[in-house]
Amino acid sequence: MNFTTTQVKQIKDKGLTTKKVLKQIEIFKHGLPCINLESAAILGHGILNISEEKKNEYSTFYDEQKEDLKVLKFVPASGAATRMFKFLFEFLDTYNPKKDTINSYINKHKANNLSIFVVGVEKFPFYDIVLKEVKKHVLEFDALTADLKAIEFIKIMLNEEQLNYSFSPKGLLPFHKYKDHIATAFEEHLFEASLYATSNNLAAIHFTISEIYRNIFDNEFMRIQSIVEHKTSTKFNISYSYQKEETDTIAVTTKNEPLEDVDGSLHFRPSGHGALLANLNDLDADVIFIKNIDNVVVYKYEFEVAKYKKILAGILLKVQQQAFCYLKQLESELLSEDKLIEIARFLRKKLNVIISNEFEKYSQKYQVEYLKNKLNRPIRVCGMVRNEGEPGGGPFWVKDESGKISLQIVESAQIDKKNKDQKSILKNATHFNPVDLVCAIKDYKGEKFDLSKFVDSKTGFITMKTKTGKDIKALESPGLWNGSMANWNTIFVEVPLVTFNPVKAVTDLLKAPHQL
Repeated sequence: MNFTTTQVKQIKDKGLTTKKVLKQIEIFKHGLPCINLESAAILGHGILNISEEKKNEYSTFYDEQKEDLKVLKFVPASGAATRMFKFLFEFLDTYNPKKDTINSYINKHKANNLSIFVVGVEKFPFYDIVLKEVKKHVLEFDALTADLKAIEFIKIMLNEEQLNYSFSPKGLLPFHKYKDHIATAFEEHLFEASLYATSNNLAAIHFTISEIYRNIFDNEFMRIQSIVEHKTSTKFNISYSYQKEETDTIAVTTKNEPLEDVDGSLHFRPSGHGALLANLNDLDADVIFIKNIDNVVVYKYEFEVAKYKKILAGILLKVQQQAFCYLKQLESELLSEDKLIEIARFLRKKLNVIISNEFEKYSQKYQVEYLKNKLNRPIRVCGMVRNEGEPGGGPFWVKDESGKISLQIVESAQIDKKNKDQKSILKNATHFNPVDLVCAIKDYKGEKFDLSKFVDSKTGFITMKTKTGKDIKALESPGLWNGSMANWNTIFVEVPLVTFNPVKAVTDLLKAPHQL
């Protein structure tokens, strides 16, 4: 396949190579293998259930250690709020007030989200803001019927010339209404971080955002900085990064040919949240909390959320401390057979590493190298909630092509649902991934791991998208907490549902954890 001179320059300008782009096109042609599930991770088999006594022990341990550590909160926040309002755009496109009332439209189309939106509209944090804007533009608003009022409200909220909420970064939308102010998700992350992600009264938070939003994020921080710092007695170090162009992937037609834009340039797309591994790899911290921008709660629930963050961090530090101790012994001492078996047992019991059946047959020299290789890796401790029917990923034991079994977070899109056995394992899963991680990215010498070396490159996604009305194929990198962390040491811990409150549709803001 030949690229034009202009296309080759475009590829180089993005920080890519023609070889890499051609490899991506080959992936479209040949596809990516489905994940091979061995079994679901459940309590006692891949997921820890922590007693109250142990919860207090881990939380206290973290609090005792954190002042001597570099702590950071990492928040993927680049997405616009478009999907939150998708059902409202569909309503505006298809509703005919001459043929239907809103109520009959809801019944005809089974539009549950629209029903919830209309009934609960006055409870949204942005209700007064939108209403004020509506009355500016619709002078006879108060005289309109209830249906027409709802339509004008939705139009003003979404109109590009007015509030344009769907194109706002999700982190800067009004999320919660308090007595004296309205809080964005960005603000709630600051308050929440002050409860667990501080060291010496400083909270460092890193947001991955779209570069076009940098100024408005900065303006929001300047607006609330003094208030939040006063209320929390915490100083904040806010930093940002952008998804790197070299992580973009080429899009292709349904015939797997490179998609070209009108001007003849190649069409590239951002490659999903797995691209953020490069951003995470640039950071320097001992403990990194990872949480999505839309997963926040009103203040009264934040203490419960913070409690479990500290428990996860305590588990991480305890296990890491022991792993480091063993690694130093493996490097500097001639260890007995019993000690080597003890380390292997620690890997299996505490880090869920399946040790080779041949281990005891290895020479001592190879046993030492084997254990060092398994121990000296980044560590992640991930909260898992009981499955309440939410779509998305979950915890599973997975078998790779070489027969190696490991603990992974798997998206449903990675599973072959035509295979009865795989579908059965998926159906019997008990827990769900809320994207609630605490990570350690340094080795026992205090040096940062190169996180790109622990990725399973075969766990990407091919997805169908549309462009100018035509179907196209897009390639996503292995997900940040999926294949991008496939070769990390992994611990899953059951956490309560209160820790998982994402806002995928705007109506989620009416749920209890988002209301006072």
